Amino acid sequence: MRGLSDARRGTLLLAFAFALAWFGTLEQRRLINPDEGRYAEIPREMVASGDWVTPRLNGIKYFEKPALQYWATAAAYTAFGEHHWTARLWPALTGFLGILATGFAASRLFGAPAGLIAAAVLAGSVLWNVIGHVNTLDMGVSFFLAAAVFALCLAERDETPAREGARWRDGAWMLLALAVLSKGLIGLVLPAATVVAYILWQRDWGLLARIRPWRGLAILVAVTAPWFVAVSLANPEFARFFFIHEHFERFLTKSHGRYQEVWYFVPILLVGILPWIAALPGAIADGWRARPAQRFQPQRFLLVWAVLVFAFFSASSSKLASYILPIFPALAALAGLHLAGSPRRLAWAAGAAIVVAAAALAFVPQVVKLANPTVPAALYAAYQPWLYGGATALLFGGVAALAWSRRGRELAAAIALAAGGFAFGQGFLLGHDSLGSVNSAHDVAVAIAPQLTPGVPFYSVDTYDQTLQFYLKRTTTMVSYRDELGFGIEQEPARFIPDIPAFEATWRAAPAAWAIMSPATHATLAAKGLRMEEVVRDTRRVIVRKP
Repeated sequence: MRGLSDARRGTLLLAFAFALAWFGTLEQRRLINPDEGRYAEIPREMVASGDWVTPRLNGIKYFEKPALQYWATAAAYTAFGEHHWTARLWPALTGFLGILATGFAASRLFGAPAGLIAAAVLAGSVLWNVIGHVNTLDMGVSFFLAAAVFALCLAERDETPAREGARWRDGAWMLLALAVLSKGLIGLVLPAATVVAYILWQRDWGLLARIRPWRGLAILVAVTAPWFVAVSLANPEFARFFFIHEHFERFLTKSHGRYQEVWYFVPILLVGILPWIAALPGAIADGWRARPAQRFQPQRFLLVWAVLVFAFFSASSSKLASYILPIFPALAALAGLHLAGSPRRLAWAAGAAIVVAAAALAFVPQVVKLANPTVPAALYAAYQPWLYGGATALLFGGVAALAWSRRGRELAAAIALAAGGFAFGQGFLLGHDSLGSVNSAHDVAVAIAPQLTPGVPFYSVDTYDQTLQFYLKRTTTMVSYRDELGFGIEQEPARFIPDIPAFEATWRAAPAAWAIMSPATHATLAAKGLRMEEVVRDTRRVIVRKP
């Protein structure tokens, strides 16, 4: 590090320490149902089959999402083996890059102090932190969308030279193409709507020409078309299901069973932005304010992006908490602009975090009241120390941030509060493994794996535990249960047993077989006299074999 200034050396050391904390916990938790099992298993089957064109889940065609994350995870499996950390590597990597991109973009747009604080805000935000360590598709698409929005802002800055601006615009289109390959057409629709809304608000009619839409669409098609064409040629049924069912029907109908009220994302945003909740109103206000003598208003563009994405998913009939994740980098950049140069505002943020931490500490004893026959009180009791630890870390982070802000040390205050927020989210996430024995098939898979014989059929009877196949390194035959596998089952019905009577006949005819089912299904089949030897059981599942 010879020749580096003390400030830069300190920043690099801090980034290295944070990288160790960010990536260091990926192996520690069992995969949980359903998303982590699903998005670990699809790439495992790609590697096992050698078919990287047609995604399959439990051996059945699965066209709900594009293939970019599957490819990245399959590549990690090929290079490093099939582990918890390789299954989670892509969301962790894109989440970390999102923090770096936010800090870089906010520094260029609003100044170095704002950039450092923006990176701290995003690193400490609960939702970004948690989703960055969970194997879902939402972090990857959020990174590419946020990075594309930042790239366009950097291209349009009044100070950006023409050639540099052209490179940023091409980069933005490339990032949008990767967003489309991550999760579909929202990778294009939402940014396009943001550009239109910004143009109407600012009356910046020249922006549409400056983004060079025809060149950009050519870049997007060149990146995305090869896989869409290849998978459509291999599977003629793909196009209608993916483009119509998975986009229009998902948005307009309740067919996916994910309907929530229109205000659903309000508490998600307020909790997800912790510990920066007190800075949120000011960040939004700073996004509204115009900067004199600037043709392009990046803070307004970021605000339009955040509001439009929030409104779009609020209007959708399909909602999950992580859907609004793409707005968090923009909100972090606006929060960096709002907090930079104002120790008083950081003090308010720290004070609010202290109140939240105190409330969390008061709530932890009540967690055991969530116990039920499936998740007993003992598991929640084991969760409590992690929750206490996370809330205590947030409390200390808030106190330290308050002290630093009162001394005028705004960057130190922001880092302290971010560290408290990060530990708070990690306590919630790592402690959740206390519930892993019921939320994951890891333990039962470990118990039976040495007893399995290759080639012996294994049935999932009226249930689907999405982590079991990853841990057993094999697929199971679905019985009666369809749900998200329904479309694939329609294409390949021979891979499916339609009802329990057909399963009973198949089971009796098989010389050897295994099955997983719920305790209720097991009791029903046992009462009917079906010969089964129970091998392992927990509160959610029973695994049997034919005696």
